[in-house]
Amino acid sequence: MSGQPPQLNPSLCRARQEKLRHYLAAHDLDGAVFFNRHYIHSLSGYWHGQPLTPTSLLVRRDGGTVLVTHGESPDAPAADEVLAYVPNHLCTLKPNLSGSVTEILYPALSGLKVIGTDEQTPAAMISGPVCRDITTDYQYFRRHKGADEVAALEFTIACADRAYAEAKQLIEPGITEVEIMAAMLEVATLAAGEFLSGWGQDFQSGAAGGFARPGREVLAGELMPLDIGVGVRGYRSDLCRTFAVDGQPTDEQAAAHARIVEVMQMGELLLKPGQSCREMFEIVHRELDGWNGYEFFHHAGHGIGLDAHEVPRINPGWDDTFEIGDVVAFEPGLYGGNLRAGIRLENNYLITADGPRQLSHFALDLV
Repeated sequence: MSGQPPQLNPSLCRARQEKLRHYLAAHDLDGAVFFNRHYIHSLSGYWHGQPLTPTSLLVRRDGGTVLVTHGESPDAPAADEVLAYVPNHLCTLKPNLSGSVTEILYPALSGLKVIGTDEQTPAAMISGPVCRDITTDYQYFRRHKGADEVAALEFTIACADRAYAEAKQLIEPGITEVEIMAAMLEVATLAAGEFLSGWGQDFQSGAAGGFARPGREVLAGELMPLDIGVGVRGYRSDLCRTFAVDGQPTDEQAAAHARIVEVMQMGELLLKPGQSCREMFEIVHRELDGWNGYEFFHHAGHGIGLDAHEVPRINPGWDDTFEIGDVVAFEPGLYGGNLRAGIRLENNYLITADGPRQLSHFALDLV
């Protein structure tokens, strides 16, 4: 049964544009040009579902948004003007499609001296204004998710839950990693009701993570951490569940799992406005790394939304602080010893004034 992705609220798209304009004014930028279709959807409500062809959005500081795309009557409720380009000749895609977009966009850039761009924008093809990359800054000031964006993320989480339910039924000794990955992708796609904008990433059994290995069968006694991100119209969840391949976890595996669940419950108390993410990492790392000789060697989580990893980062490499409106993934784990090879659990949360609101609810059990 397929679902229907929720539509973004045009008024909230406009509010995100205005927030961007305040940033542009504060940094002496006359506008911003985006080629990242995820960002364009968030700002305009227009979803460009064709990954083979580019689209672009210009947000002018003095008002007005210009969308460049192809196709008749695109649904772009928060764009003021739509310009069209022709991406193919007799259904054969033209070369340098980004150049075709910038050529159509060029007249709209008239009078702009300096503009911000994202990492996907081919700045070398833009004539006229000077281009400044604002990718990092853009992550910070769009970190707070609107109600429509939270609904979009909850939809992707529901798709992931369907995929986990399928995996739980399929996993048994002898099935291949690729078969499990493919079955999960099919179910997630059907749940979304359309081509996914993102999919991945960890489908290895008896390993801490990695892409599914061709022909590799899962083995009795192994643990299989399935860390998947389901993307729908640019918004992407990030969840992990770990399953015992034969449905019979050892006492050592069960004890490690119980420890991670305990630390996850403890860590949830730290998901609140004003909490240092670096401090949270240090607390989680201290509770896990070295416990019964096992390792905890990766970050404790990160923000999610339009990119796989966003602000804030629960990682000692950054000094972020939780704020109201953040949507984060929290993912403690243990690896090594006789765990074959480890356990990682991951849930998604919205940071509110009253603490975290858990958005993901699929059971954490090993079986």
